Amino acid sequence: MGESNWAGNLTYGADAVTTPRTVAEVQEAVAGATRVKALGSRHCFNTIADSPGGLLLDLHALDVPVEIGDGTVTVGGSARYGDFAQQLHDAGFALPNLASLPHITVAGSVATGTHGSGRRQPGLAAAVSGIELVAADGSLRRFTRADAEFPGLVVGLGAVGVVTRLTLDAVPAFDVRPDVFDDLPWEAAYAHFDEIEDAGYSVSMFTNWANDAVDQVWVKSRVDEFTERRDLFGAVPADGPRHPAHAAGIPADNCTPQQGVPGPWHERLPHFALAFTPSVGDELQSEYFVPYEHAVAAIRAVRELADLVAPLLLVSEIRAIAADDRWLSPCHGGDRVALHFTWQPRQPEVEAVLPVLEERLAPFGARPHWGKLFHGVPVGYPRLAEFRALAENLDPAGKFRNPFLERNVFGG
Repeated sequence: MGESNWAGNLTYGADAVTTPRTVAEVQEAVAGATRVKALGSRHCFNTIADSPGGLLLDLHALDVPVEIGDGTVTVGGSARYGDFAQQLHDAGFALPNLASLPHITVAGSVATGTHGSGRRQPGLAAAVSGIELVAADGSLRRFTRADAEFPGLVVGLGAVGVVTRLTLDAVPAFDVRPDVFDDLPWEAAYAHFDEIEDAGYSVSMFTNWANDAVDQVWVKSRVDEFTERRDLFGAVPADGPRHPAHAAGIPADNCTPQQGVPGPWHERLPHFALAFTPSVGDELQSEYFVPYEHAVAAIRAVRELADLVAPLLLVSEIRAIAADDRWLSPCHGGDRVALHFTWQPRQPEVEAVLPVLEERLAPFGARPHWGKLFHGVPVGYPRLAEFRALAENLDPAGKFRNPFLERNVFGG
């Protein structure tokens, strides 16, 4: 077929790809397929969205209008956050959180437990209050928070159906001020971790693990809650715009504005601007979520592997995310800190490092991001058996399954 993912590290093994334009066409395609999966922005770095020997539904042309209600927004399964954020803002609303990239689809993001940043802000799946999907028999099913199985459907990993509509909670629109600080001493990061995470609405630390200090701390504050800072526990204000991988010599051209310039939520919470290639472009990614209370110990553990991971890295990001109730969310059951790794496109070498990294993080109950590169089978999900039963009810013949799901979710 020759279709590849965003990073170019994966060629899909499906026999065919089709581009439905209506929900009815999605229903027809699903009902007639024996194996089928949906494609969104193709930003997953593993085979979670592949359908070997089956059919892929490229949803980018799906025609579902944006509907803004009183504190909600409903979007189609193909909608990217950047596609409707301005429209939502113009109506006086905002989403409470956004990921680093506005280029990713809502359906794919919430299905894999993708998140933004902020100790008090849960991941993107927590904003979902309604979901419409095409089940394996082609029927259109709708669910809301009133349904007992709803927390199992949102982070559905593509195993419960093809999502055609999502309703998201919205909040009153707000403005954000972004400030970047350079060279946070590691000992200060350890000693003041809570205070740093509470320094703004969204806080990210960037490092290659090997340098003597945390390279950068991005503090994004609601303008109505902003407190002036001349330094951040020894880190000093950046003297110019920064790319997260500034230490690797990458310019900040594709990043959203910084240096204290306020702007609307959707133009400041993402790290990267919609008009440009996100992040670095030619890269691989992994990410591990550890319980918040183990964050400093886990960070110390990764630093002990600096000589192993730094030569393969472009940059790492450390972010806190609040808990949610979605059964297969990496943040299910408690606040988490995400340790993100943006790797150079050297997949065999990266895959050789992942078992060592995961062994070091295992004592802290680390969960990998479902859409990124990892080695071991994810553990620590107390509602996994209920999720399996839910998926089998909606898809008794397993047409939405693939080798990734069989290995990592269904135990096959």
